[in-house]
Amino acid sequence: MKVSAVYATELIHQLKSGKTSVSEIAEYYTERIQKFDSELGAFLYFNPEDVMRQASVLDKKRASGAPLGKLFGLPIAIKDNICTKGMPTTAGSKILEKYQPPYNATAVEHLLNEDALIIGKTNLDEFAMGSSCEHSAFKLCRNAYNREYVPGGSSGGSATAVAARLCIAALGSDTGGSVRQPASFSNIVGFKPTYGLVSRYGLIAFASSLDIIGPMTISALDAALLCSVICKYDRCDSTSLNLSIDFSTVSLNNRLNDMRIGLLEESLKHCENDVADRISDTVRTFEKLGARIVPVEMPILLESVPIYYVVATAEASANLARYSGVIYGKRSKSHAKLASEMIENTRSLFGEEVKRRILLGTFVLSSGYYDSYYIKALKCRTLLINSFSELFKTVDFLLTPTSPTTPFKIGERLDDPIKMYESDLLTVSANLAGLPAVSFPCGFSKNGLPIGAQIMGPHLSDAKLLSLVATFQNETDFHLIPPALS
Repeated sequence: MKVSAVYATELIHQLKSGKTSVSEIAEYYTERIQKFDSELGAFLYFNPEDVMRQASVLDKKRASGAPLGKLFGLPIAIKDNICTKGMPTTAGSKILEKYQPPYNATAVEHLLNEDALIIGKTNLDEFAMGSSCEHSAFKLCRNAYNREYVPGGSSGGSATAVAARLCIAALGSDTGGSVRQPASFSNIVGFKPTYGLVSRYGLIAFASSLDIIGPMTISALDAALLCSVICKYDRCDSTSLNLSIDFSTVSLNNRLNDMRIGLLEESLKHCENDVADRISDTVRTFEKLGARIVPVEMPILLESVPIYYVVATAEASANLARYSGVIYGKRSKSHAKLASEMIENTRSLFGEEVKRRILLGTFVLSSGYYDSYYIKALKCRTLLINSFSELFKTVDFLLTPTSPTTPFKIGERLDDPIKMYESDLLTVSANLAGLPAVSFPCGFSKNGLPIGAQIMGPHLSDAKLLSLVATFQNETDFHLIPPALS
């Protein structure tokens, strides 16, 4: 069969109205994954038999007349650092190779409770540390629009899977832009909710004060649909917010006449010409829709990368200390006589980028450097948070490019970590401040590579933020242009 639905909302209507079955949908996406993923590398785990088993259970549920969930039959992929019972969860690392959690992450449990079809686990930079998806320990993931280019990271597999229509939606995780930057590189929507709205229980930790799970979809409306399911309080997560946001208010046709969108013009000076041009086009579209564009300045935002790479690596150093081979982590084949030997052998399985960040984090936490680096970074983080608070007294939202560049070629930045980290220039501030932020398609470069724009909003403005992007998408069709796969 051929699936005519582009959006998750359309596919749900087809499924619930009986125009198609979950098994037919499962067969369609299974065929696409088997046909295209060997070259794309989006999935680390895909089991056709398990997918069809899930589909059969859901079809029987509909036949029984039982109430159907919000996500009935939707094929959703899960980034492989989010725990899934009965499926491997490797975090893209040899240390967790073949590890199967005995439980589901809370976000996954919410999806299953609403009858979603978990179609597989997606590729990522090891332990979510990377901006290109080249640091996976298992396979390379490629950009669906041009296979010589990276899909972005660390949620590159989820981005490629959605862009290539290998699933209708996916979950990623965002620590410094890992949902939004690959969304920009892959012509899809990537949404980072307000910190605390989505439970981190079952998300393998990178930097606990920054990590959050977010949806990756074709449209902002689909992102809102997933958020209505996963954005719930969880007592298993001490940082979970005990409140709710009504994502049903997200709509396509919103009046923007009273809306003030801040434009960080300084950010455009750090971007490639194609990126700056598409942001200028985006500004004109919002103005056409009635919004008022307000030039703003926020110098500390452009200084957020060093703040982030001190805070994030310090937390990573602490979080990854548990992978010693004693309780967590794969033991190497060599037989260690001492515990210290076992720990050393296990940690040798970490990839180069993970080792680099652990070393950096251990350094900034060490005696003699703790005050100079880590405490100073925390103070700068507070200044950044305060700057956002002042900014949102004058504007409703902040518009920037998602990434300073278009997708870069595979291998182009592997030998230059600083150049790679610069990819995060415009995304890390939202994580440091805990703000909601969304990347959405705004056009293509001269050589046909996707470009994304980013909008950030105040705390808990998540639904309003998605409504703004939905209105933009109702006016444009960039998000409807799929990659040419063959």
